[in-house]
Amino acid sequence: MTTDIEARTIRRVSWRLIPFLIVCYFVAYLDRVNVGFASLTMNRDLGISATAYGLGAGLFFITYFIFEVPSNLALEKFGARRWIARIMLSWGLISGGMAFIGGEVSFYIMRLLLGAAEAGFFPGIIFYLTLWYPAAYRARIVSLFMVAIPLSSVIGSPISGLLLELDGVLGFKGWQWLYVIEALPAVILSVMTYFYLTDRPADAQWLAPDERAWLEQTLAAEAARNPRQGHVPLTQEILNPRVLAIAVVYFGAVALLYAFGFFLPQIFKAFGLTNAQTGFVMIIPYAVGTVGMLWWGRRSDAKRERRYHLAAALACASLCTIGAALVSDPIVKVVLFSGAALGIFGALPITWTLPTETLSGAAAAGAIAVVNSIGNLSGFVAPYAVGAIKDWTGSFTGGLLLIACAGLVGMITVLRLSHGGAAAAPGRVGAPAE
Repeated sequence: MTTDIEARTIRRVSWRLIPFLIVCYFVAYLDRVNVGFASLTMNRDLGISATAYGLGAGLFFITYFIFEVPSNLALEKFGARRWIARIMLSWGLISGGMAFIGGEVSFYIMRLLLGAAEAGFFPGIIFYLTLWYPAAYRARIVSLFMVAIPLSSVIGSPISGLLLELDGVLGFKGWQWLYVIEALPAVILSVMTYFYLTDRPADAQWLAPDERAWLEQTLAAEAARNPRQGHVPLTQEILNPRVLAIAVVYFGAVALLYAFGFFLPQIFKAFGLTNAQTGFVMIIPYAVGTVGMLWWGRRSDAKRERRYHLAAALACASLCTIGAALVSDPIVKVVLFSGAALGIFGALPITWTLPTETLSGAAAAGAIAVVNSIGNLSGFVAPYAVGAIKDWTGSFTGGLLLIACAGLVGMITVLRLSHGGAAAAPGRVGAPAE
């Protein structure tokens, strides 16, 4: 049963951290995938083919992969406040610099730089949240944080579509305005992050003494129960079969996510829509995804069950993507893509509860970074494959079917994944469910 001190502490922590982190990740994800909207006119202006566009979009994840684990470990060393502020400043400046690319080569270079700049942000936040929330709360809290992904498209899609209409203002193309305007919030938030975030509960003067004591004691008790914690050699973490299996699951989910983020604007515009109309239609699947993320994460916490919730979400995402690839009617296509979004965004937060079920401390930080690094390689493979198949066949169908298969592999993998430990019920660790 939830005690008064527990409810009060979790509520205070959530109001202090989650809205701010949602805004930060909203901006991060928007800057990562706004290339999807920019491509509606940028590709034509610069003579970039679908294959070259897919390659450039995906190159982000190569440097993201290389620098992910070192960045996440640096966060533990230097503290969330300093390191996350550094990440946001560098990615904001580079994202704005995308406005000045002149062709395929400069497009590739800037995407590589952007990946290096943003590396460590997402897994760093996931690790940061484990420092503030007991295990029983993590799926719903991660759901709240990750709702920034679909929300960035719900709100950002129409804005991006309208920004493309600024074509010719002050001599700049619409896609150039899009990059510059959408990069500014990251730079501003980097300064705010430095002064606003608190590294650990022990430093949280905004918590009452009894709240701070309860949170520290509860998290310490959970860490003591985990079979592995502290500093684990990186090679050992990479070779951990459970960590690798979770990475395969995440690979499938991310492949579906970025096939959406980078190509859905082009798919919808092919219905005969204007740039602005495309932006408004894009709201539909991402709004459904927002609801799915919040609902499915809360349901997983309430049932204290992860595997079958995650497998069901991946099945929904994959099967609906297959259906969307095979139908031609625009309305049916939008409905099926909305079903796919429900599954994709329902799966993401549950995936991130798995590494911290059996790991804590630096071991958890390393595992989270390994999963995110390997899983995000699909962010390179998926857009490059979809773009190449589009140039080869003249259609997005083959690429979407391939990406759906990656999601199905993830579903099968999670069903074969052994239980790493159930989340404790709200209240004291090991208490029965309410």
